[in-house]
Formats: sequence, structure tokens, C-alpha cells
Amino acid sequence: MKFSRHRPEEPEINLIPFIDVLLVILIFLMLSTSYSRFTELQINLPAADAERLRERPNEVVVAVSSDGRYVVNKRAVDGRSVELLTAELAAAAANRPDTVVIISADAMAAHQSVVNVLDAARRAGLARLTFAAQNPGSGGR
Repeated sequence: MKFSRHRPEEPEINLIPFIDVLLVILIFLMLSTSYSRFTELQINLPAADAERLRERPNEVVVAVSSDGRYVVNKRAVDGRSVELLTAELAAAAANRPDTVVIISADAMAAHQSVVNVLDAARRAGLARLTFAAQNPGSGGR
């Protein structure tokens, strides 16, 4: 007589349902994820739709060009440093603390140039600031 000893079958992991679930999750992630490139954003700033305010005698207009040059009340600032800009703003304000600084920056001006104007105004003791913008329909200069 022959006695055969049967080994129990080893359990197998069925991978097909696992792969199905992973594919569904992958499709869900692909559809719900937004891929955006911030370097490709096309924006055109600034523009505002507001009435032009009347001229005030205690205002200093600071123009910032696209290449970072400054003009304070139609007088060009020799350099691009914050110290020179602070001196020009202090001279233009003539110790009047209620002077309003109007920043008229080009749409393509670097943010650092505008921040330099804000810093120079703070150093000169000028706390009232505003930004100039054009009407959307005016088409530029």
C-alpha cells in the first residue's frame, strides 16, 4: 500500500484585482490633479476702472520704468539705490507728513523696483501711498 501525503496548496495572492484598483486610483489622480506652469501665465497689469481723482497739491508722483529707473515729480533719479530714492522723496515732500506718494509703475516693472519705492517712502516718513493705474479701454500711454 502506498500512502501519499498531499501537501496543502500554498495560498496565492491574486494580483488582478490589486492592479485594477491601482489603475482606477491612477486615473482618478490624473483627472483630479491640475498641472499649471506659472511661467506661462500671460498677465497684463495694472488696469483699473475708476474715475480720475482731482489733483492734490501735496502729492509726489514716482514713476518706475520697466528697466528699474525712477522719476520723482518728473525729475530723474541718478541711481537705482533706495538711499538716493529716499533723499529725492524727502526733498520732494519738503517735510510735509500728509504728502501722498503716487506710485506709477510700468506693467513690466520688476516687483523689487516697486518694493524699493515703498521702502524709500517709509524711510522718508511718508505713510500715505497709492498706486496709479490706467483704464482698461485707454490702450496704454
